[in-house]
Amino acid sequence: MSSEILSVLEYMEREKGISRSDMIATIVAAIKNAASKGINAGQELKIEINPKNGGLSASALLQVVDSVGDPKIEIHVEKARLIQPDAQIGDTVEKEIDPAFLGRIAAQTARQAIMQRIRQFEKERIYDDYKDTIGDIVSGTIRRRERGDLYVDLGKAEAMLPSREQVMGEDYAPGERIRCLLLAIESTNRGPELILSRSSSKFVRRLFDLEVTEIGDGTVKIEAFAREPGYRTKIAVSSTDPKVDPVGACVGARGARVKTIVRELSGEKIDIIRYFEDTKEMVAEAFKPAIPRSITIDDRSRRIILEVSEDDLAIAIGRKGQNARLTSRLVGWKIDIVKEESKDLSIEGKMKKAIQGLNQIPGIDDETAGKLVNIGLISADAFDGVEVDDLVDAGFSNEEAAEVIEKIRGFIESQK
Repeated sequence: MSSEILSVLEYMEREKGISRSDMIATIVAAIKNAASKGINAGQELKIEINPKNGGLSASALLQVVDSVGDPKIEIHVEKARLIQPDAQIGDTVEKEIDPAFLGRIAAQTARQAIMQRIRQFEKERIYDDYKDTIGDIVSGTIRRRERGDLYVDLGKAEAMLPSREQVMGEDYAPGERIRCLLLAIESTNRGPELILSRSSSKFVRRLFDLEVTEIGDGTVKIEAFAREPGYRTKIAVSSTDPKVDPVGACVGARGARVKTIVRELSGEKIDIIRYFEDTKEMVAEAFKPAIPRSITIDDRSRRIILEVSEDDLAIAIGRKGQNARLTSRLVGWKIDIVKEESKDLSIEGKMKKAIQGLNQIPGIDDETAGKLVNIGLISADAFDGVEVDDLVDAGFSNEEAAEVIEKIRGFIESQK
């Protein structure tokens, strides 16, 4: 049996990483427990395993008495002195017993204990391996789907992406690669369970941390965040370096950085705006390209009343109220959007209004907006069917005309 024990100890130490002393303690405890329920019931046993050769020794611990009442726990003083010459009444002596007498049940229980310890160790290792990566992005392969939950193979362990943490519209099949946020490690009857998420706002935050180096080094900071998974995300960013444009850093050259994140989110729209400490400025920035006519703040109820023109009303509210909800969560205030009372505007006033609307489009300055309004292009929607030649006739060069049309169409696409 010693060779079997030694081979088990060596295997556990080499393949599973369980220390020899840990396994010895597990086997000893299991044998004691099994023996106490068998023919050795009632006896106090001492079990030792030699860590070098796997040798198993067993002894019964007996109390020295002058009159034996229970031979399982007591020994007469004269017999005790045959084992330990200086034994006195009241002492405890160790009487060696043949390990074979511990019975087959003890050996079987030891094997069960070894398997149980392996499972317990693997569960503990899962926690130790992943406890420091909670909040990080992990990659894995979809293994199976059970009752709407996805089980993902992370390599060292299996994790679960519950249906509540999935994004509506996303669908994955077994064998596909997936990236998720390690949201938590939950304790269950089966041990620690790794919980993943793709719907958490923290998932998008971590994507920006990984993709935008300025966020990673602290130059750019995400000040506020709001998300409706699968539809739209709004983030407000600031910069600690006046030379670094926080919005431009997040967008990247030709939108490369934000496009990478959008692809990972299966096309979810992302609005990146500059953060302002002043609430009015922040609200006005968040609602662009809609232009607030007035912003009224009620500090007591933390409510903002935003008045916009009829033309901007739909833009401000957004599809199914999405823009209003996200902006409300972004600034942390309840926002009510109302339509501006209609007023007769002069030709000059209408042109000014149109210019103010166009120059909210990234890359369109006041001068360009004025030239566009003068030829009747008073909004982005009016560019439907407009070609380069149409703008050249209005005084733009070919390069300027092509650039303006590209910016307008890019803006229209971002609003869909």
